Amino acid sequence: MRKLKIMELNRISIEEFKEAEKLPLVVVLDNIRSLHNIGSVFRTSDAFRIECIYLCGITATPPHPEMHKTALGAEFTVDWKYVDNTVEAVDNLKSEGYTVYSVEQAEGSVMLDELVLDKTEKYAVVMGNEVKGVQQEVIDHSHGCIEIPQYGTKHSLNVSVTAGIVIWDLFKKLR
Repeated sequence: MRKLKIMELNRISIEEFKEAEKLPLVVVLDNIRSLHNIGSVFRTSDAFRIECIYLCGITATPPHPEMHKTALGAEFTVDWKYVDNTVEAVDNLKSEGYTVYSVEQAEGSVMLDELVLDKTEKYAVVMGNEVKGVQQEVIDHSHGCIEIPQYGTKHSLNVSVTAGIVIWDLFKKLR
């Protein structure tokens, strides 16, 4: 087994990425504080060709050198928009036909490994603040909550890790 060189990875250009078919998935970042977490979500979103990222509340927007450290240019490939109020973003997505799930530990949440999706539908997932999680008002406006099963002594994951797990799982279910 030999590690591949960068030129062997057959990466597409920014222009090809922009024209490529996207996963019918929007990621909503609800008041994310860390520029590194935001950049990491951009990079994961690029890897799985998600449709768009909504940056809400205190979530910073590109361009930013600290964000670029983890995004590595994905902030230029993945479409994004800033919306001041996360509830407004969720309501807009719902009016555009998206099923919106908040990723949160909540009464009645669906475990990610049990979630069934319809490949003909569009989805959005809300990722919450590093300390407070998804705002209750945002949960109230969502169609439901998705929870990642956890079996250790800790019952929280870094938001960028959570985004990676959720995006990968939804990618497998939707493609």
